[in-house]
Amino acid sequence: MGERRLAGNYARRETRLMPHTSAPTVVSSIASQCDADAFRALNEEWISRLFTLQEEDRAVLGDPFSRIVGPGGDALLARERGSGAAVGCVALLAYPDAVFELAKMAVAPAAQGRGVGRQLVAAAIDRAQALGAARLFLGTNSKLAPAIHLYEEAGFVRITRSRLPVVDYYARADILMELR
Repeated sequence: MGERRLAGNYARRETRLMPHTSAPTVVSSIASQCDADAFRALNEEWISRLFTLQEEDRAVLGDPFSRIVGPGGDALLARERGSGAAVGCVALLAYPDAVFELAKMAVAPAAQGRGVGRQLVAAAIDRAQALGAARLFLGTNSKLAPAIHLYEEAGFVRITRSRLPVVDYYARADILMELR
């Protein structure tokens, strides 16, 4: 039932997102240490600028192949067409029972406002579906209003902390959401 719910919602979101998706980028899974370094750098920039980089952040960002990909998730990188420069990223963290977390999403400041975030969210939802997700959730912060709007546009709704499928979640996440 969960997989059908993700698949059904994705088709509706794609229609809403397409008019805004003009990003001249290609999104694909990280495949090299260079990709992993770009994933780390993009995330460290925004987390350090707005919050405090926590030990769990350092662990995940320092080794996305064993901390994200190895357990069944994925890390996606958005690259500019032509130059191949990394301008954004997002991760899907795998949990038991086909639960995934959309996490570690970043768009380089110079690439913001060009649809890269929308493209990453759509690609992450598509990839979660391909990985067999029955449930997709995320945590964000009220300081990140553009991201919150993007998530709501994509079909995420706010949930309470009691609905989180994990314990000891990031304290900086004051808004929790789940894909409906």
